[in-house]
Amino acid sequence: MAAKDLEVAFLHEIGSRIAAADPLHEVLDRVVAFVSALMKCDSCFIYTLAGNDLVLRASKNPHPDVVDRLKLPIGEGITGWVAQHLKPVAVAQNASEDPRFRPFRELPEDRYEAFLSVPLLCRGRVVGVINVQHRASHAHSEREIRLISTIGFLVGAEVEMARLELENSRLSEQLETRKLVERAKGILQRETGKSEEEAYLALQQQSRQRRKSVKEMAEAIILSEEVRRSPSLLSADKPGRH
Repeated sequence: MAAKDLEVAFLHEIGSRIAAADPLHEVLDRVVAFVSALMKCDSCFIYTLAGNDLVLRASKNPHPDVVDRLKLPIGEGITGWVAQHLKPVAVAQNASEDPRFRPFRELPEDRYEAFLSVPLLCRGRVVGVINVQHRASHAHSEREIRLISTIGFLVGAEVEMARLELENSRLSEQLETRKLVERAKGILQRETGKSEEEAYLALQQQSRQRRKSVKEMAEAIILSEEVRRSPSLLSADKPGRH
């Protein structure tokens, strides 16, 4: 398959995966595989933004100990510079001598000669960075940079959608926890005569003592009250009653 046909096929595949709402890690892994094959590079990393840090999410070479854990502050290293300035950086040789370079002991790829770093953008805002590296010197062509940048635009939209979904899920979880805690506090207030603050402190203390989350303790208190107040549940435990 010709290079242009391969590029079109890949962009169509990634677009289809995004439309089908494939898990983000699967999409990123597929992007890494394609870029590695197309660029014939020795290393490919994808970082996504989390707060003020870039977190490694996908890698061509296996790095199970650092994927989803290795963090790089925006503005630090070539990768952080790219995220801060929203511009690609291409270094043909001696990448480690670039004044913006920052080494990671966990990543042997830092010894590679050539380095291409491109931002993942969504609506003009950085959401991640994709890095391509070669062991030997390699002058990245304008066409290669444009292609990786185009992939960056496409993947950037997916990264942002995943972030929004995660944020919505987190907010829903926080709201649900708050409702449960408020209900549990009310039960403790009625049963013990404690103030609202004292009831919450008691809930926190039980959480620490039993090594369970505040939400879990709230659910246990609510369930206990429901059992006590339900005649059908109480009668079902008595012998001879069917």
